[in-house]
Amino acid sequence: MANLNRVLLIGNLTRDPEVRYTPKGTAVAEIGLAVNRVYSGEDGERKEETTFVDVTLWARQAEVAGQYLKKGRPVFIEGRLQLDSWEDKQTGQKRSRLRVVGENLQLLGSRQDAEGATPTAPPRRSSPAGPPSRPEPRDPDLDQEPDDIPF
Repeated sequence: MANLNRVLLIGNLTRDPEVRYTPKGTAVAEIGLAVNRVYSGEDGERKEETTFVDVTLWARQAEVAGQYLKKGRPVFIEGRLQLDSWEDKQTGQKRSRLRVVGENLQLLGSRQDAEGATPTAPPRRSSPAGPPSRPEPRDPDLDQEPDDIPF
């Protein structure tokens, strides 16, 4: 029998990433993702449902998340499901939680959406006040269409 454990999610971060390092120096990031679903109810009314997902990122993906992601930023995560089980120390009950282990991370949105992103090109400055500069002389051969250039 074939098995498949693959998750594809697009959503917005619910909090800033929490990046830690293992004793061997491997980065681990924990992020929260809110995934929205919009649908029509039986009465035809538009409804929205939000699912909150915990995601763990490792190594370079974790470092990228810590550097570029902030609360509210849209992101695409590809990964797999993992079931964590433990015994609650206070109550003694067995507990479990389903989470996503992210294997691929893609930043979405524009660079302006990311406060921690690398700086973009500086804005262009307008030319200083004064007499207009003379345009550079143009080569008439460069103004031709590619089909008009003989080879």
